[in-house]
Amino acid sequence: MERVLGIGGYFLRAADPAALSSWYRDYLGLAADANGLWQQEAGPTVCATFESETEYFGARTQQSMLNFRVRDLDAMLAQLRAKGADVAEESQDMEGVGRFGWVTDPEGNRIELWQPA
Repeated sequence: MERVLGIGGYFLRAADPAALSSWYRDYLGLAADANGLWQQEAGPTVCATFESETEYFGARTQQSMLNFRVRDLDAMLAQLRAKGADVAEESQDMEGVGRFGWVTDPEGNRIELWQPA
């Protein structure tokens, strides 16, 4: 049986695509080229489903949530707050899994940041 090899892309609708791309570059350090190509570091990727009524993604209209791995969650959240990003006050620790925090991009998409255990 053929199987997928990894995430090939994640695509977002945006009222202002150029501004949203700049936000991801300037706030999260996602250095994508003009075509959106970004070379991520090797590491685990989680593909999980959630109940349709979950509030975990933030807005009920958000059908999926992008999760980025980070080296130092506290440093990333502090950096985002210093730039004026909409960062959730709470964070979460999951034993054996890691630490999680959240930021909402200018288009209202909640993004999860994960520091693996």
